[in-house]
Amino acid sequence: MKKILFIMTLAMVMVAGCAQNNQSNEGNATDASQNQETEQQTLKVASLIPPMTEILELIEPKLAEEGIDLEVVVLGDNVQPNSALANEEVDANFFQHVPYMEEFNRNNDAELVGITPIYYANYGVYSKDYNSMDELPEGSVVAIANDVSNIDRSLALLAQHNVITLKGKTGPYYTQADITKNPKNYKFEEVDLLMLARMYDDADAVVMTPAYAAPLGLTPKSDALLTEGTDNEFAITLVAREDNKDSEAIKKLAEAMTSKEVRDFLEENYDETAIPAF
Repeated sequence: MKKILFIMTLAMVMVAGCAQNNQSNEGNATDASQNQETEQQTLKVASLIPPMTEILELIEPKLAEEGIDLEVVVLGDNVQPNSALANEEVDANFFQHVPYMEEFNRNNDAELVGITPIYYANYGVYSKDYNSMDELPEGSVVAIANDVSNIDRSLALLAQHNVITLKGKTGPYYTQADITKNPKNYKFEEVDLLMLARMYDDADAVVMTPAYAAPLGLTPKSDALLTEGTDNEFAITLVAREDNKDSEAIKKLAEAMTSKEVRDFLEENYDETAIPAF
């Protein structure tokens, strides 16, 4: 009898122990699942100015739902975002068009990659003293950006409207040496991109993006003498690196940046300056 009681007691202890182990394992599994659900991946994206920064702020909540903590790194010039990305200090950037990125790659042996175009920053020609290009007198000074991709863009815009004539492109970019006809002998002064707005007071005309015209109270639709439109390769683009371009986080970022929410935001708030490219 004692032997039978011992066996029964032992069996009950073993069953209770198994139950406790199962509960403990289930609890551990639940904790692990909850930790996995709450774990966030940080994604750093370098940018410069609105509406670029505003678009990134707009999609932060959406990405948070996807497990991505978006950190917007606002930098002070148009060189730092590419250097930071190439040096893996950030995971992506959003401030430039692809030709500008390609020039950085060539000069720095970098492998930056365009992911998806977001919007066209409608390039335009602005003048403080004249209301049309026809009014600009002979020999006028026209300020343009001094980096090769934007020299190309500025000259192409002027050629598009027959202000100048360019010979066939033989390299990646047009330069002033490619001008074959300049009927009014305009003088093209090349200045740093960030100096263009300041040239509005000094030059007869300035060729610049809406981002630099906006602080002057100017928009392409209302104030530009000439505009570029969308038939070009200069859309402001989300850029990553070759080594992370196919990552799940970058894919989710690209998807959020090309959402209806972003399109509606641009059309409602920047209809004169930023044309959706998706």
